Amino acid sequence: MTDDAHAARRPSRADGRPAAPVRSVHLGLGNFFRAHQCWFTEHAPDAADWGIAAFTGMALGPAQDIADQDGVYTLVVQAADGDVPETISSLTEVHGSDELDAWRRVFELPDLAFVSTTVTEAGYRRSADGGLDQSDPEVVADIAKLRADGLGAEVTTAPGKLILALMVRREKGFGGFTVLPCDNVPDNGEMAERVLTEMAQAVDSGLSGWIAENITFVTTMVDRITPRATDADLDALRARGIDDPAAVVTEPYLEWVLSGEFRAGRPRWEEVGARFVADIVPWEHRKLWLLNGSHSLMAYAAPIRGHATVADAITDPVVRGWVEEWWDEACRHLPLPEAELTAYRQALVERFANPRIRHLLAQIAADGSQKVPIRIVPTAQGELAAGRPATGALRAIAAWVLHLSGKGAPVTDAQGAAYVELAAQPLERAIPAILATLGIDDAAAAQRCVDLAGEIENGDD
Repeated sequence: MTDDAHAARRPSRADGRPAAPVRSVHLGLGNFFRAHQCWFTEHAPDAADWGIAAFTGMALGPAQDIADQDGVYTLVVQAADGDVPETISSLTEVHGSDELDAWRRVFELPDLAFVSTTVTEAGYRRSADGGLDQSDPEVVADIAKLRADGLGAEVTTAPGKLILALMVRREKGFGGFTVLPCDNVPDNGEMAERVLTEMAQAVDSGLSGWIAENITFVTTMVDRITPRATDADLDALRARGIDDPAAVVTEPYLEWVLSGEFRAGRPRWEEVGARFVADIVPWEHRKLWLLNGSHSLMAYAAPIRGHATVADAITDPVVRGWVEEWWDEACRHLPLPEAELTAYRQALVERFANPRIRHLLAQIAADGSQKVPIRIVPTAQGELAAGRPATGALRAIAAWVLHLSGKGAPVTDAQGAAYVELAAQPLERAIPAILATLGIDDAAAAQRCVDLAGEIENGDD
């Protein structure tokens, strides 16, 4: 009997498997988290012991479909030669970010071991120096609420919610807990520790000391390209007999590298491919610069050439040349074997060219003010310091400035207003000003960047 002979059905725990007890919490319930960490937990040999209570970054909204299915959904792995759907049931609870009573309740569970986050670079509310932005009005409001209302505070920011969670743990007398950030930020464990420690100090001087004694912060590098599911993706799934508006589509490749101590345990992710290392920095930089950096380059430059997706962009010989040039520069600053870097680059080309993955450049382009400084600037600075022209890196920055000025993908950047204002000037003034804010004060580099912007805008090959 073919799939078409069956009525389309919603995913469920129809196999009789009960929901696992909640042992972890996740903030930032999105497609990537459901394609990556949920997959690892689903496949871990001890999955039956590790249910996840997941909270959206905003109101429940699109996650209502997942909640209606008791946290069960379909993950569709889109290989070049066809789709492979599977049911993921590692979510035990699903909530909106404004459901603070549920947030407080799950942190009162004595067996809770860790909280993970995917809130995007902007969600950590950092200032230019990397600490907590205590001039952010919403951060200021959360600090005031936590001071005044304690455990009853109605907080709205990710740092505010995490501080509220840790206050609940302290109030209950629980120690030994871990914070696991999973966003594309270098040293994300250290970053989260600094942000939360600074907020704790602003709220309650004793809380920061308790955090230092009881909380560990694990640093992670995560990798799996996960675009938004399209109507065509959902229709193809229905043709297989599965009606799942909460389905996630992703690529076959996935990687997870972690470094740090889990005080109260974790699933046995290493038995399904996760890697635990002492020094995560080379792996972070390899992924952040080679994958994410080339994503940003394409997201800002390729739409100006008429491309909408990564697969479209990488098959354009001009864009492919720009990407390879960028990779050549970035690889000079990665302390990994050349053979490994070459293999990783080849794998990236295959992943980018996968016609089954419709990864929108406009989606990648969002929040460039948080991405460009960590994905592109370190290589630019390293190349210039070595006396090299940094053409690949400067081209990426030039494309970003064009994007900020209204060319290519639309600007969606929660913290990008100052950059948009600078980019409104003629390029000859805008680019030196933006480079200076990025720590690049080099007249020759600025002129080269202006020239590259002109080449991109004019379609020069």
